[in-house]
Formats: sequence, structure tokens, C-alpha cells
Amino acid sequence: MAGGPAETAAPVLPAGRYGTGRAPTSRRWRRWLFLAIALLVSGVIAWVAYVNLGSAPIDAERIAFSAKPGNAMEITINVTRDDNSRPGVCIVRVRDKTGAESGRKELLIPAGAKYSRMTTTIKSIGEPVTADVFGCSYEIPRYLSTP
Repeated sequence: MAGGPAETAAPVLPAGRYGTGRAPTSRRWRRWLFLAIALLVSGVIAWVAYVNLGSAPIDAERIAFSAKPGNAMEITINVTRDDNSRPGVCIVRVRDKTGAESGRKELLIPAGAKYSRMTTTIKSIGEPVTADVFGCSYEIPRYLSTP
């Protein structure tokens, strides 16, 4: 059985019409390119995780809270910071029974000790059931800073 599929030869192309065939190129550069991209992406992910998940330079912890007459609540917080020479600000808030925020206050933390205990009263638009710390920062709004 001559001329079967096993014996078919590749078609012969006319010379000079299609150019020369591609030379076998090394794929080693692709590996280096993919490695460089992977390292770059990994570095960006690590940096974003460090910035977002690292320890905060200023932090506050709620110590106590108690209801006050007239839809108000008193909250006591402990503030810990890494730079005690800089003043900071902490935002404290109260919540109603649905969990919605019903009052908020920005509390100026003056420069001083590394650990500070602050107490303040927050007014609420409804009956508050809990108080907590929303967050702290060294970026003090202009209206809170002392002249």
C-alpha cells in the first residue's frame, strides 16, 4: 500500500516566495521576563499589605462607656502612640440599638505621654446603646488645632 497517509511528505514551497523559516529562538528570555514581572507584583502586594496591615502609629482602645441623661454617652479611651511629641486626634462615636452611628466626636489628644487616658461625652440623635473608637490619626483638622 504505497502512497498511504504515513508516507505523505510535507509540501514543498517555492523557493524565495515565503522567505526563510524562523530560526529557533531561545525561550530563556521569556522565563526571565515572567520572573521579573512576578517579583514586581509580589513586591507591590507586600508593600500594600505592610501599609494597610502594619501596626498603626497611633491607636486607641475603649476602656469604659456609660449612658448619660439627654441621649448622651460618656466614653473613656486609652491612647497609645509611637511619637509622644506630636498631638493626635481620635474619632469616637455612639451607636443606637440598630447598630447605626447616631453621634460622633473628634477628640484632640495633646502631645505628652506615650500612653494617655481621655474621657469625653458624645451627644446622640437617638438613644445610644454603645460607644466605640472609630480611629485615630496624627493628621489634625485645622478647626481642632490650638492657636
